[in-house]
Amino acid sequence: MDSGLKRLYVIPDRNDMEGSNELVKEYGCAYEFNDFYAPTILDSIEKQEEIIEYYAKYRSDFSEDTMHGAFLDITVHSSDPLIREVSVLRIRQSMEIAKRMGLKGVVFHTGRLSGFRAESYLKQWQEMNAAFFTELAEKYPKQQIYMENMFDEAPDIMVQLTERMKKTENFGVCFDYAHAALYECPHRDWVRSLAPYIRHIHINDNDLRNDSHQPVGEGKIDWQVFDRLMREYQIDASVLIEVKGCEAQKRSLEYLKRKKIYPMEQ
Repeated sequence: MDSGLKRLYVIPDRNDMEGSNELVKEYGCAYEFNDFYAPTILDSIEKQEEIIEYYAKYRSDFSEDTMHGAFLDITVHSSDPLIREVSVLRIRQSMEIAKRMGLKGVVFHTGRLSGFRAESYLKQWQEMNAAFFTELAEKYPKQQIYMENMFDEAPDIMVQLTERMKKTENFGVCFDYAHAALYECPHRDWVRSLAPYIRHIHINDNDLRNDSHQPVGEGKIDWQVFDRLMREYQIDASVLIEVKGCEAQKRSLEYLKRKKIYPMEQ
């Protein structure tokens, strides 16, 4: 791996760990585990330990790795206390797994209702998320917490949250470029607005209409634009190739390397 290369991540393939480890070795990747967000896993310590023990056969140190935390129906900002209670529980369960494994960080989604911009709703989303994630970051100081844009049509609400939490050193943005590409807000506005807070990036390709997680370079996203924006705004962040399977990951990495697209060296 080139010395100037930003840290790359791939999702390990439990059906082909030899292939995953080859990619890790060739490109200097770390892992982002995608096994622990499902409720059936979160509710079973035994299943969690089984997965962790399996990965430990192939990896002795998880300290540079990350994981995707619970995101299905997670709304810590809900006005319904029962929904809020379960959402908080799932996020705390995710953080406990990360702490047990000694992971570098955990990715969570904003959980916003797409397109719903009632002032009272956005204020509640910001206040409740700021309070909750500030407390969470203090409780788990050894883990980075990344907030990922999901059904967010523009970056402004995330910017307001991260501005409010800028003194929380282990909280930042996971910028999912493919998610942003599904909306009309210009890519430059996304990157310019979030640039000071981006610590982790998810990339994959799509048809600009559906979040299809195609290999990078095999959809309609213009990756030359992505590259220019990353370099213009001097983004210094780790990058997950968020596609499943070693073959799709390898095609994505080869495309990035061949085209010299961020985070590859020019």
